[in-house]
Amino acid sequence: MFGYIVVNKPELKIKDFDVYQSFYCGLCRSLHSMFGRRSQITLNYDLTFLAVLLSGLYEPKQTLHEERCIVHPMQKHKKFANPCIEYASEMTVVLTYLKCEDDWLDERRYTSFTMRKLLAKSYRQLERKYPEKIKRIEQALKEIHVLEQQQSHDIDLLAKCFGAVMGEIVCMKEDEWKHRLYELGDYLGRFVYLLDAYDDIERDIQKKQFNPLMELYAQKDFDKRVQAMLEIMIAKCAEAFEGLPILEYIDILRNILYSGVWSKYEMIRKKRLGEEDAGSI
Repeated sequence: MFGYIVVNKPELKIKDFDVYQSFYCGLCRSLHSMFGRRSQITLNYDLTFLAVLLSGLYEPKQTLHEERCIVHPMQKHKKFANPCIEYASEMTVVLTYLKCEDDWLDERRYTSFTMRKLLAKSYRQLERKYPEKIKRIEQALKEIHVLEQQQSHDIDLLAKCFGAVMGEIVCMKEDEWKHRLYELGDYLGRFVYLLDAYDDIERDIQKKQFNPLMELYAQKDFDKRVQAMLEIMIAKCAEAFEGLPILEYIDILRNILYSGVWSKYEMIRKKRLGEEDAGSI
């Protein structure tokens, strides 16, 4: 996926990073058991955040496995398993399939075409399980595609469409927390869309591909204006997050929202401006 919703490892306690890693490995295990070995290629940190978030909110019954795997054949790794992780694995497949479809339509990437074919059966299963949710997600992505084809530079509208995608993804249940979760996902999605555009701006200009920040790029204060937009998105996201009754994993989640996403931004910014590397995450 995008890889922007990550922890800032140097700022995280060792025990908390171990817990986070158990969610990451648990998501990998869940993908394998639910959709087969090929689906593990879709594993990403963005949806690991979702697994931790929902587990912290709903506090489901959870088991802990210690297993070896292909990536770590010599040493057993701890892996959480719970319904929230299973949901996150389902949404991982949904988002990856649709991103591959979008990449194929926009850039004719054969790797994306191949991955989409590999995930097609699983995606159809999830369409039957979540018909309304996936319908709304597809509609939002279709609106983005139309706007991009029209070379629209309405940044707010484009970001809002991807916010709708993430809003749907984050809402696991129809309950009292749905509104806050949707708002959190909405603004996090807008942040991701803008950061992805910021990350790709030079490459897109070189390849003469659409980028919603292209008009803004010509202005002298481009970087400051992008940062200001990103700060607004994360502030709104954090406001929704703090309204949720989450106690467990709170330090991990705050690390991601208040530090991790910004450490990723700093790496992108410094790389673009030719400054020294921002450090590892």
